[in-house]
Amino acid sequence: MTGSEVPHSFRLAYVPGVTPSKWVRIWNERLPDVPLTLVAVSPTEAFGVLRAGGADAGFVRLPVDRDDLSAIPLYTETTVVVVPKDHLVAAAEEVSTEDLADEIVFHPLDDTLAWEQLPGKPAIERPATTADAIELVAAGVGVLVVPQSLARLHHRKDLTYRPVSDAPASRVALSWPQEETTDLVEEFIGIVRGRTVNSTRGRTPTPPQPKAKRKRPETGTGGAGGGAQRKSGSGKSGAGKSSSGRPAAGKNPRGASGGPKGGKGAKGGKPRRRP
Repeated sequence: MTGSEVPHSFRLAYVPGVTPSKWVRIWNERLPDVPLTLVAVSPTEAFGVLRAGGADAGFVRLPVDRDDLSAIPLYTETTVVVVPKDHLVAAAEEVSTEDLADEIVFHPLDDTLAWEQLPGKPAIERPATTADAIELVAAGVGVLVVPQSLARLHHRKDLTYRPVSDAPASRVALSWPQEETTDLVEEFIGIVRGRTVNSTRGRTPTPPQPKAKRKRPETGTGGAGGGAQRKSGSGKSGAGKSSSGRPAAGKNPRGASGGPKGGKGAKGGKPRRRP
């Protein structure tokens, strides 16, 4: 972050069905001094909140108007149909829109699926919200096709859901105003994209430090001192031996006196008899 910027908090908007807890946890670990505030918004008001400055960034559902908003697509959700547990659809693992041809399929005003052709039969009146449509499904009036996260969000014990193979899918994205791409927004983008805390994106990398040269140990070669050290450390000068290793002249290796062992007389004398 720049030195002139004094952040007070980061405001993150999110639409129903999105669970931002994982990214919030990472934010709190990396930027403990910058509190993150969550702002719950409906799909219809999410972009207005971003444009009005009510949030710095937000998790929204595509499409996004790229004229003034930036967006990074994150993931695509499975589309499911919500039905009562005793409904025939509950017996199947997956259904198609043709399987719903005879059903009343609710199309709430906050629907996030881009339908080219609505499946089933239309209801007399469109529910205002997905939550209202869920109540009608529980009453046995019809069925509802929504992203799987919304089916989980409005889970009820008397309802279940099954994937719809050929229904349009909902894509979740991170969006923010193009002219408000602040350092904090960049930080959050890095978290969402999985950058590590040591990433150098947006920061000045630390220049590599030169490695210190290792000194070679002194071998003692050359000079008078070195020669003397080698002479004293190498072979010993044996007492009474010449340089060839043979006994020196006039020396007896068995005794220091040079005479025969045991103090006997000179060579040629008679040995003394024992009594």
